[in-house]
Amino acid sequence: MNFFTIFTILIALAAVFGYINIRFLKFPSTIGMMLISVIFTFCLIIAGFLYKPIFDVGVDFIEKIDFQSVLLDMMLSFLLFAGALHTDINKLKSQRGPILILSTIGVIASTFLIGTIFFYITKLIGFNIDYVYALIFGALISPTDPIAVLGILKESGAPKKLEIKIVGESLFNDGIGVVVFLSLFHIANTGIESVAVSDILILFVQEVIGGILLGALTGYLAYKMLKSIDHYETEIIITISLVTGSYVLAQLLHFSGPLAVVISGIFIGNKARKKAFSQTTEIYVDKFWEIIDVVLNAILFVMIGLEIMILPFDLSYYFIGIISIPLVLVSRFLVLSLPLKWFKKKLELVPKTCLIMTWGGLRGGISVALALSLTSGESKDLILAVTYTIVVFSIIIQGLTLKPLIKRFM
Repeated sequence: MNFFTIFTILIALAAVFGYINIRFLKFPSTIGMMLISVIFTFCLIIAGFLYKPIFDVGVDFIEKIDFQSVLLDMMLSFLLFAGALHTDINKLKSQRGPILILSTIGVIASTFLIGTIFFYITKLIGFNIDYVYALIFGALISPTDPIAVLGILKESGAPKKLEIKIVGESLFNDGIGVVVFLSLFHIANTGIESVAVSDILILFVQEVIGGILLGALTGYLAYKMLKSIDHYETEIIITISLVTGSYVLAQLLHFSGPLAVVISGIFIGNKARKKAFSQTTEIYVDKFWEIIDVVLNAILFVMIGLEIMILPFDLSYYFIGIISIPLVLVSRFLVLSLPLKWFKKKLELVPKTCLIMTWGGLRGGISVALALSLTSGESKDLILAVTYTIVVFSIIIQGLTLKPLIKRFM
């Protein structure tokens, strides 16, 4: 089965699931696609018990999709750029304090809080997971997923001041979370005795600062090109090359690709929008990236649903996953509390900001992709199953109840 056939099946499923959602369910697209995809996959599994070749064909198809590579190396850069393109830098600046703290110190604190408690929970239940792998789980589940968050916030009716905090945090903590994950994964593979603290700090600074500087540089170069012409077709192509070029360069230089793309997207979305785009170009660029966002989101959440077919079948893993849902939510609430209280006088916070940001901090495909990238073994199976449980709960349950929660307290 070649790439084109796989893509054809995924896009066909996305079209059918999207139609069912819009025609009958009328849920926000992210939630609807995820829910229908999960139901469809469970139907395949049940059918597989009655006629095994159905299950085998489904598993064979899913195994041919390298979810980690497709999301992290192909889709993520486009989805992040599409989100960053519509982020108002002035509103972002006004919230830069809490966003900076939550996307850096917050992610690290959450990683150790979740990881440590998860380590002891698994020990009590009888699983011998290394502490570093518990921290790896904390790192991959701590960052909120900008793809899931952006898709649902568009339809939640959140106040703009609250929306910019959630969106800004999710755009940046994604990149930080991947760096923390890679650092811990490096320790797990080489052994903590072989890794110096200075090595981790150098890696962290290189990834983060390098990604930010690269994004600013590539964004500026693209802006100068865009400013010198007025031809919307070519300008759209320039934005595409900016995304792919920034991400590939970041990987070659061992910088954070997600941060590079976010910074370049914010640069183009603000600087180029004001000084380089004509009215026609602005309309076409916005519509193009809106369509890219919708199509890739649809494919992504179909893939997340289908991944159920290759998850480990051990009920104890999912029991731990259910226990870990309140662990992740409470940890996020605690990590949010101090920074929001610190900035309470400086910023006009809407009522119940901490509660809404906790419930609106959705986890998505990035967490699943990172879990899939782990080395095979019992730790990977456990972490993957727990991660998947949290992601499904996050997108479907938290996503469906976020809008009523906002309406109740606003």
